[in-house]
Amino acid sequence: MGWTGGYVLLALLLAPYLRKFGQFTVPDFIGSRYYSSVARIVAMVCLIIISFTYVAGQMRGVGIVFSRFLEVDINSGVLIGMVIVFIYAVLGGMKGITYTQVAQYCVLIFAYLVPAIFISIMITGNPVPQLGFGDQLLESPIYLLEKLDGLMMQLGFDAYTSGSKATIDVFCITAALMLGTAGLPHVIVRFFTVPSVSDARKSAGYALIFIAILYTTAPAVASFARLNLFETTHDVSYVEAPSWFKNWENIGLIAWKDKNNDGKIQYAKGDALQPTKPVYTDQRGFYGERNLSNQAHPSNANEVYIDRDIMVLATPEIAKLPAWDLIKKTFARRITERQELIYARISVLVSVIIAGLFGIYPPAFVAQVVAFAFGLAAATLFPAILMGIFSKTMNREGAVCGMLTGLIFTLTYIIYFKFIHPELNSSEHWFLGISPEGIGFIGMIVNVVTSSIVTSMTPKPPEHIGATIENLRRP
Repeated sequence: MGWTGGYVLLALLLAPYLRKFGQFTVPDFIGSRYYSSVARIVAMVCLIIISFTYVAGQMRGVGIVFSRFLEVDINSGVLIGMVIVFIYAVLGGMKGITYTQVAQYCVLIFAYLVPAIFISIMITGNPVPQLGFGDQLLESPIYLLEKLDGLMMQLGFDAYTSGSKATIDVFCITAALMLGTAGLPHVIVRFFTVPSVSDARKSAGYALIFIAILYTTAPAVASFARLNLFETTHDVSYVEAPSWFKNWENIGLIAWKDKNNDGKIQYAKGDALQPTKPVYTDQRGFYGERNLSNQAHPSNANEVYIDRDIMVLATPEIAKLPAWDLIKKTFARRITERQELIYARISVLVSVIIAGLFGIYPPAFVAQVVAFAFGLAAATLFPAILMGIFSKTMNREGAVCGMLTGLIFTLTYIIYFKFIHPELNSSEHWFLGISPEGIGFIGMIVNVVTSSIVTSMTPKPPEHIGATIENLRRP
């Protein structure tokens, strides 16, 4: 709902107007609309923080995909991904990256939907995964979700369909994902590459359809995968375990510690290892499993460690925006096109190296890191863009203060609970019960309130800004 809804907002409220405004990047728009180089720089700082947060998860995903595809370790997969991204970003430019993403989507949708369709047919007989998700099983009259609930409760987990988060937290996470999708710079910049305003509207509409197909399949795939995990690995001899289990074990995304020495895989609630992350040795165990130096966790019967990054879609993107916004449009406006190209390539190289380091040393698991990026985009860029289009009175002082307060509030909240005091990262310590993944929505409110107050206390924007906005909103 969050990601798909974000494309609705993008199609209706942002993309056509941004294309009509005639700038090339989000900081370009903010700098021109708010008649301020300071606003441009603040937007660029927000963009860099958002982009590197986002790409930290994406590069980890690249490493996981390449590690499985080429049968190398994850760090080697990250390095391979870095080289490939650098090559197509340097040689292709902004339009090249756009066309590359079209190819990526074709590969993703085919690779994602074909297995989902056939698994849905095998389990429920329904060829539509979104419908098979709630259908009856072929071999019994019970429904898929009903069986999943029973299996999970049998193994000590909460029911699969039970909500583990408070309603307010779910609402804020969904809102942050929705507003963040509409404010993500690497998504918005795609609409700057189309020829006209009408093409921007059509592009957003097509994107909404194609994205909805992908995202609505995800819950079905998750339920099919969970059922398959329980039925093919629990209480099954390691020797007879499916090949995918051993393949993922070989690249470090699954670990097995035989606690009762019976040679069977036991899956249950709780951590399997102490410490939680597996530390592999060079030897193999009696059954051929990878040996671990970790101790078995004594408080439960679970023997399986599963990395939360095991299910990931990798769609890396590193744009050359720093060279354009920081150098060409701010600090060195008289540089030649050749110098701009050199700076752009250097910025891509630096970006790839930093992104690769984040991929090798990830701050959290992929989906969580990406959620942080969406929250930061919702709290910083989205309000500035939206009010820049629909408010004639919003001035540069309000926009700058709003972006800074939204960024500081959201980033501080995430860092405090995820890195400074992770032991306090629970609902009883969160502000209003809202997790770091959903705090971007509150950051957006803080941004809007701050910018409105500051605008009311500072000079109005020049008259030509009001005329520009009036013309922008005219069909």
